[in-house]
Amino acid sequence: MHYYSGDEKMSVEIRIAKEGEVPVVTMTGRLDGFGSQQLDESIREIIPDDTRSVILNLAGVEYLSSAGIRVFLALKKRLKLRGGTLVLTNVGEFPRNVLEMAGFLKVFDIYPSVKEAEIACRARPDAEDLLPVEHPKTFTVHDVVYAVESRSSTPASLIVTGDLAKVLESSITKDDIRTIGFADADYSLGLGALGKNIDDAMPLLGEMITLHGSMVYVPTDGHRTPDFFTPVKDTGGVRIFTGFNIALAGQFHEIITFETGHAGGVTLAELYSAIFSFAKGRREDFRGIISLVLYGIAEGVISSEIKFSPVVDRRPPNKGSIMDPENYDEWNDTNTEPRYRGDTLVSFGIGIDFSSDLSAFNAEMIHAISYVHPSDNAAASKYLHNHGVIFRDVPFDTRSEISHQVKTTTQNGEFVDMRHLMDSTRVRKAKLGISYISSIGTRGAS
Repeated sequence: MHYYSGDEKMSVEIRIAKEGEVPVVTMTGRLDGFGSQQLDESIREIIPDDTRSVILNLAGVEYLSSAGIRVFLALKKRLKLRGGTLVLTNVGEFPRNVLEMAGFLKVFDIYPSVKEAEIACRARPDAEDLLPVEHPKTFTVHDVVYAVESRSSTPASLIVTGDLAKVLESSITKDDIRTIGFADADYSLGLGALGKNIDDAMPLLGEMITLHGSMVYVPTDGHRTPDFFTPVKDTGGVRIFTGFNIALAGQFHEIITFETGHAGGVTLAELYSAIFSFAKGRREDFRGIISLVLYGIAEGVISSEIKFSPVVDRRPPNKGSIMDPENYDEWNDTNTEPRYRGDTLVSFGIGIDFSSDLSAFNAEMIHAISYVHPSDNAAASKYLHNHGVIFRDVPFDTRSEISHQVKTTTQNGEFVDMRHLMDSTRVRKAKLGISYISSIGTRGAS
């Protein structure tokens, strides 16, 4: 149970618990203009994106105005988009009179007790689990069941633009900058910026990701505020400037869906390990490297980002890597406290299983896409590199195709943050697009 209460200035006390699987938000005090604002802010914090129905317990609410009704209506609309509902219970005489006089008494489902409200929520036919009941294939790792659906059988590749070594050395010059079009990087990650020309973009190069037509990056201008651009049509007039980029060329070979009831969810490291173990000995196209597109609900994001554009003028005085211990804190902003629990996470990443036979790949190309991040705790047997975007207030739905859902989320979701994801980032449930990489290539000068 989580409690949300404030100081003497609060006009309403808010706490949340669960009756079965349905969150119960209990309020005590006045839902006037100030109290309604507090309720709205609290709901946005405590109701994750995969919640479909909510019970508002008004047992302790002595006063209700139109401001509170607006909050109810907004929440009802959000839940309706998810196929769920808002239910009111223990509505006192004065709030009931307000609802009736405002013409909203019949708009809301009202029940006399929390228990009856919870039964009504569970009885809704559209409140069933979104995951299909049966899947063609499943596998289980540490009590987490992964459902697998086959997709394309055509080979997939990683296309590398720029030089990772120059990023780590902070030795990028104008000659090292490449441009890529949005159509050329459907799913990618690396170092990039948007701008009218190279001179405009170079000082801002930061962590970047492209997601099905959208580009998100963190400009290294000191503000640490992510920026993004989603073109309706790629005319070629706006291009991405990059010092290093890894892009997926190919389709998803498998779609994997999972949900865990474990407290804390599963880490990215555990997720990749499960996929590696499943693929070994089963897929001939698994050669030790995969790419992963994730659309899911975060249980706790652990992350980092570089603070400065790694251009030659910014190179550390000791000429060492920006990841070296003596340079790391100056160059990197690392967040070790789990954040964004319950929010929607969309990410793209790659994973290398060093315990597999990697002879299909040139050793130099493997080195060109991997490095040691000192804040990651993944086992030495694998390398992961993931960037993710956090969205809020998105109806979570695994029934549609993952690329469609990613595109819908980037276009309609409330953008919150973009970060380099540490391997210890945890996910509660997700739909994954898996590509088994057959080759690594490079993109020429643009």
